[in-house]
Amino acid sequence: MSIFKDHIDRMSAYKPPLDGRDPKQHVLLDFNERTLPVGEAIRQALVDYVNDGRLQMYPAYGDITERIAAYAKVGADQVMITNGSDQGIDLIIRAASREGDEAIIPGPSFAMYTQCARIENLKIIQPQYTREKGYPLAQVLAAITDRTRVIVVSNPNNPCGTVVPRDDICTLAKAAPHAVILVDECYFEYTSVTVADVVKLYPNIVITRTFSKTWGLPSLRLGYVIAEADNIRALLNVRGPYDINQMAIVAIRAGLDNLEGIESYVEEVMQESKPLLERYLDEQKVVYWPSGGNYLWAFFADAHVVEQGLQAAGILVRPKAYGDKVGLRITLGTLGQTERLLSVLKQFV
Repeated sequence: MSIFKDHIDRMSAYKPPLDGRDPKQHVLLDFNERTLPVGEAIRQALVDYVNDGRLQMYPAYGDITERIAAYAKVGADQVMITNGSDQGIDLIIRAASREGDEAIIPGPSFAMYTQCARIENLKIIQPQYTREKGYPLAQVLAAITDRTRVIVVSNPNNPCGTVVPRDDICTLAKAAPHAVILVDECYFEYTSVTVADVVKLYPNIVITRTFSKTWGLPSLRLGYVIAEADNIRALLNVRGPYDINQMAIVAIRAGLDNLEGIESYVEEVMQESKPLLERYLDEQKVVYWPSGGNYLWAFFADAHVVEQGLQAAGILVRPKAYGDKVGLRITLGTLGQTERLLSVLKQFV
C-alpha cells in the first residue's frame, strides 16, 4: 500500500499500447492520429524558436487564446488552453465533483473519462452505445439524479464514431442543469458538429477540443476548453500558470496561419479515403459502425487473423472489445494509405 488514498491504490493505470510504433516502419492507423507529418510552416516555426535561444524561459502565451477563440468562433473569455484535451477533461471533472458524486459515462468510450472520474472516487453509471441507436439518450436521462455532477458526450465517440445530435445534447443540458455536460469535440474538424454556439444559452455545457488529431501535434500536448465565461474563470483557478508547453503555442500559431494544410487533409480523409474503405466493407458484408470521425470500427469474422496480417504488412490498427466481440478500429489516412490497407485486407477477408 502507498501513502496515497486507498481508492487510488486500487486503480490501474491507463497504459495505451504505444511501444514499438515507428512511422518509418509502419502505417499508423491505430491511434486516430494524422497520418502525415505536420506542414513545413509548423516545422520551421519550431526550428526557428529553438534556434532563437528561448528554451530557458518560462512560457508566455500572448494572444493565443484570442487566436484560438477566433478560429472556434467564440469569445476569448470563453476559451482556456490546456495541456492536451486530457487535462481539460481532468480539470472539468475535478472542479465539478466531489467524492461520492455520480458521473454518467456511456460506454464503450475513451478511457480517460472513467480514469478521471475514478481518481475523484465518483460513482460511475455506464449505459451502453448500440450500433442501431447510437448514444443511449433515454438511459442517460433515466439515470440522472440529484447526485449527478458529470454527463459525458463524446462527439463523435471513440471507438465507435457515433455522432450525437445537437438537440440531444441540449436536452441533456436542460434535464440536468446541476451537472456539467462534458462534450468532447476532439474530432471536431472531421465532423463540423459543435455546440460551441450555445454555451451561453446552456452554461452547464463545457466543451473540450484538441490539436492532437487533425493538426498532427499530439506530442506537443495542446487542447482547449470552450465554456461560458464564468466557467472559464473558475477553471483558470485550477489550471496552473505554466501547464502548456511553449513549443505547442509556437506550432499552433503557425498552424492557424496555414489552415489550408489542415483543410486539404480533412477533405482527403473524409471525402476520399473513408468512402473507399466503407465501400469495401459493404461489398464484403463486414459489419462496421456508422462513424463521423476519421476512423471506422469494423467487425471481421476473425479480427485476430486480420490484425496479425495487417501488422505483418507494416500496418497497425487497434483492437477494441464490444461485449464478447472484438472490432478493429481503423484510422483513415491519405488515399494512398487506404489503398495500401485494402490491398492487404483483400488477402485475409
